[in-house]
Amino acid sequence: MAAGLALLGAAALAQADGLSALKSFVTEVKSGRATFTQTVTSPDGKRKKSTAGTFEFQRPNQFRFSYAKPAEQLIVGDGKEVWVYDPDLAQASVRGMDQALGATPVSLLAGGDLTKDFTLTAQPASGGIDWVEATPKRNDSGLQSLRLGFKGRELAALEIVDGFGQRSLMQFSAVEVNAKVAPERFRFTPPAGVDVARQP
Repeated sequence: MAAGLALLGAAALAQADGLSALKSFVTEVKSGRATFTQTVTSPDGKRKKSTAGTFEFQRPNQFRFSYAKPAEQLIVGDGKEVWVYDPDLAQASVRGMDQALGATPVSLLAGGDLTKDFTLTAQPASGGIDWVEATPKRNDSGLQSLRLGFKGRELAALEIVDGFGQRSLMQFSAVEVNAKVAPERFRFTPPAGVDVARQP
C-alpha cells in the first residue's frame, strides 16, 4: 500500500514537472535556436521519412524552420505573415499569421498565450522525457493529438498526429535558450523568378 502511494506520488511529481517545464519555456524563454530531426510515419507504421534542419524563434510569433536534408525548404514567420519557400520548385506561398498559426505546433513553440488555443494536460514520463499533451480548442485544427516533451527544463521533442493518423516526431538537440537571433533571420524576400502564391 505504502509502495503504491509512493509510486502515485512520484507519477504526480513527474506530471507536474512536465507542465512546469512547459510553463517555464513559455514565460522564461524569449528566443532560441536548435537543430532538429523529424521523422514522419505513415498511419500503418510501414513507411517513414526523415528530415533534418534548424529552428530559430523570437517571441511572439517570429520563427524560422530551415530544412536541409533530404530536400531544402524554408518556413519563416515575421510576426505578421508566414512564408513557405521551396527552392527546388522555385515557389513560395504566404498567408497572414492569424490564419497560419492558431492551434498549430508552431504556436506552441513560438507563440505567447498557449491557454488561448490549447488545453494542457500532463502525461506520464517515458524514455526520460516529461510529456505534456496540448489539445486544440478549435475543432478545425486538423490534428488528432499534439505533445511537447521536455528533459528537465529543456525542450526535447514535439510529437504530432494529424487528422489522417500520420505521426510526426521532431527531436531537438543543441538547444540554445534566449540566444541572440538576428532580426533578419525572421524576414523573407522571394528571390527573383520565384512564383509567389498569396493564400487567404
